[in-house]
Amino acid sequence: MTEPIRLLLADDHPVVRAGLRAVLEVETDLRVVAEASTADEAVELAAGGGVDVVLMDLQFGSASSGVRATTAITERPEAPHVLILTNYDTEADILAAIEAGAIGYLLKDAPPDELAAGVRAAAGGQTALARRVATRLTNRMRSTGTELSSREVEVLQLVAAGLSNADISRRLFLSRATVKTHLVHIYTKLEVDSRTAAVAAASEQGIIRSW
Repeated sequence: MTEPIRLLLADDHPVVRAGLRAVLEVETDLRVVAEASTADEAVELAAGGGVDVVLMDLQFGSASSGVRATTAITERPEAPHVLILTNYDTEADILAAIEAGAIGYLLKDAPPDELAAGVRAAAGGQTALARRVATRLTNRMRSTGTELSSREVEVLQLVAAGLSNADISRRLFLSRATVKTHLVHIYTKLEVDSRTAAVAAASEQGIIRSW
């Protein structure tokens, strides 16, 4: 008999974890073996072994630490696969998660069969993407050069969060001149002339998360 896929649920909402457990354990080949309510706890439990797939939320309380936890988990040898399960489907979140090493990206409104299929794909080392996420990535690949780079998206997300150029410089280890250059490119690509307009345009297009 094939061993079940061992899952770690990482989400700060107990009700969400309980709901996921109930949905997933209906499947005979899936077993929830651990739960984490913080990103740090998820990293610690994943490092302990005995887990095949981590279902990782992006937002824990007021800190967006799911991406950081994903990086910490996937950098280890023989690490479990990390499957993002979140409410957010902006380019900024998707790109950050993929760059951090996530094998897939699903949304919390996914039907149970899609969620189970995504977990099985992740366990087998295959990419699992929600349809809306796949569409965003496909459109990005098909665009002709006016799309924002991953670094530009990262800069603009921090602008949306209220950080100044100096704050962004320190956060991303960039010079202030480089931050300004990124903003100029962002304004040009979005056809706007201010930080506020850039944030509004990018939020409307689903490039960054609205705060």
